[in-house]
Amino acid sequence: MKLATYSDGSSGPRAGIVTSDSRLIDIGSASQGNLPDSLLEVLQRPDWLEELSDLVGTAEAGPSLDEVTLHTPIARPGKILAAAGNYQAHVDEGGGVKVDTSRRTPRVFIKPSSALVGPDEPVVLTDVSDEIDWELELAVVIGKEASNVSRDDALSYVAGYTILNDISARSMSWGIEDREVHDWDGFFDWLVGKWPDSFSPTGPWIVTADEIEDPHSLQLTLEVNGEVTQSASTGTMIFDCSDLISFISRFTTLEPGDIIATGTPAGVGAATGRYLEAGDVMVGTIEGIGTLTTPVVDA
Repeated sequence: MKLATYSDGSSGPRAGIVTSDSRLIDIGSASQGNLPDSLLEVLQRPDWLEELSDLVGTAEAGPSLDEVTLHTPIARPGKILAAAGNYQAHVDEGGGVKVDTSRRTPRVFIKPSSALVGPDEPVVLTDVSDEIDWELELAVVIGKEASNVSRDDALSYVAGYTILNDISARSMSWGIEDREVHDWDGFFDWLVGKWPDSFSPTGPWIVTADEIEDPHSLQLTLEVNGEVTQSASTGTMIFDCSDLISFISRFTTLEPGDIIATGTPAGVGAATGRYLEAGDVMVGTIEGIGTLTTPVVDA
């Protein structure tokens, strides 16, 4: 099942189910108000999958996808967490060393929900950096509360999967002449480079977990202006989805709607010095999920 957030010009963003013939079942209307209009609120219901499955079998489909605007599936998740350096080939292209998973844990950072944009919405270049890069990633959407979960049980807490492009400013310009240098500058300058508005294109929808037989055998491809820049299998992650969910849930309770971006493979712009410019178009595809198109514009 594909779950989307959309608007049709007559009302604000609403939750919908994408049918096999690319039409939308409006969740709120089809359930006669028994289900909410927000996907985040839908996922907070304990029996959400069963309730939505019932709608697919009984409700009449509405507009087609080409008649509506799709938005980021979860507008304001409680948390967006992302794994850094989670494909060895990406570590290698950045000059890193072989990751020994017996001695290292995942490295996870947080992004603000204000960074989210949806399909066909632009990444807006920011004047805090002139080295803005792409990072296409498989994203996990949490479907029920998870705290201290085991690796073996971790995938049972997944509502579904989507695409997230972790746009990253590789350098920062603070506009402060002779800024005081600190030992931690490298870390914090890198971290805030993940935060600007529009730096998390996500979508086009969530594919429910029951439709993804193995999230670790999906082909991931990113094209920039028609040129393939990233191409890899999610099976080459260093720490897989189960590892990440289990690890993160030791430190913070994962809640329905939370998003975990699972890292990016080799092929980022920093490897060749080619960064995003106004007029660029990124097209990211993950097998079994769909395609996310993102233009790039000036501030």
